[in-house]
Amino acid sequence: MVTEPVRILVVGGGYVGMYTALCLQRKLKPELKHGEVEIVVISPDPYMTYQPFLPEAAAGSISPRHVVVPLRRVLGACRVIVGEVRAIDHAKRTASFTTLATAEEGTGPLDIAYDELVLAPGSISRTLPVPGLADHGIGFKTVEEAIGLRNHVIEQMDIASSTRDPAVRDAALTFVFVGGGYAGVEALGELENMARYAARYYHNVKPEDMKWILVEASGRILPEVGEEMGKYTVSQLRKRNIDVRLETRLDSCEDRVAVLSDGARFPTRTVVWTAGVKPHPLLAATDLPLNERGRLKCTAELAVDGAPHAWAAGDAAAVPDVTAGEPGKECAPNAQHAVRQAKVLGENIAASLRKKPLQEYAHKYVGSVASLGLHKGVAHVYGRKLKGYPAWFMHRVYHLSRVPTVNRKSRVLAEWVLSGLFKREIVSLGSLEHPRAEFELAAGGERPKES
Repeated sequence: MVTEPVRILVVGGGYVGMYTALCLQRKLKPELKHGEVEIVVISPDPYMTYQPFLPEAAAGSISPRHVVVPLRRVLGACRVIVGEVRAIDHAKRTASFTTLATAEEGTGPLDIAYDELVLAPGSISRTLPVPGLADHGIGFKTVEEAIGLRNHVIEQMDIASSTRDPAVRDAALTFVFVGGGYAGVEALGELENMARYAARYYHNVKPEDMKWILVEASGRILPEVGEEMGKYTVSQLRKRNIDVRLETRLDSCEDRVAVLSDGARFPTRTVVWTAGVKPHPLLAATDLPLNERGRLKCTAELAVDGAPHAWAAGDAAAVPDVTAGEPGKECAPNAQHAVRQAKVLGENIAASLRKKPLQEYAHKYVGSVASLGLHKGVAHVYGRKLKGYPAWFMHRVYHLSRVPTVNRKSRVLAEWVLSGLFKREIVSLGSLEHPRAEFELAAGGERPKES
């Protein structure tokens, strides 16, 4: 009698999805070989984005293709489907998903049955109802957004260099970043550093002509590195003539004017939104238990509480922090926890299939590192505080050790070495965002309007 293989469905190809599938294909190698287990990964993208490298990709220190890890290459023992899961009925153990093919065929969502579910769709940008934000804001969560932002900044410098209108020039050289967490501070630091370097190749644009503004609603930035390092970061940014505004909100960016809660108004063509994330909407389209913040209620073993055969970790999961010594405290939804949770999650699923005991996820947060631009950074690791070049070097070493596969590590390291030996590239390839524009114009169409 032929029995059907146990199907493990992994929803999401980010940190948790990829690392969990990687662990499973290693731990369940005998079962996969004999056809007893099948691992299916459904992800909107055919790659995992290593998000800590996005600021360096935006600054041109790393090639965009080296910031991502191709899922099909890494997960050779898994079946990878590029698509989006729209709903999950765990009571029936089925998930509905769409692919590019279903969109072409007009057939609607497909259903896939599973035995074990790993829910790791990640998070999306947390936006607020700020007038004009949807029309003029730029995100910084994907590699496409990072490269688009790099192209945009260089294009604004081109506009400022060629215009005769002082108002247009001033707006082009004003860059507003909203959010003082990792994404906002690192993106601002790297791009300001890049633009400062690029200014030497413009005959009429100087670094002091540019306005870089960081807007943060709370009273501190980079809370992950501690209060002292956060204050040091503010002082370092201000020394670079970056306008850091704490306890300030963006009230509007309509008509390309950033209006702040402190009354300041900045005509600008660049508003970068990095003010936090929220759980993926897919979680609300399941019959699984959620907490008040919309995250999955999980046990310390990374199982969804009260839902057998469902597992979760990372941004989507509210995991108890067993190292905190405080009842009710949860692990922070950051990359450090996500990568470590994925390893425990993969081991626990394998143990569950083999009827072995599960282990709790217990990892004490060891600290954080942040880059503020080339040769600048802050770090608070194992109680030690580092500033400047040592912190920047630790930032690179740490993330090089964490990026998956020897292939990616080697390519990133090679690019860092080459960027240290040669001058930066300051080319804008904005036309990549509209690759058919020239042909459409030649065929009698119109150029796409500038966003």
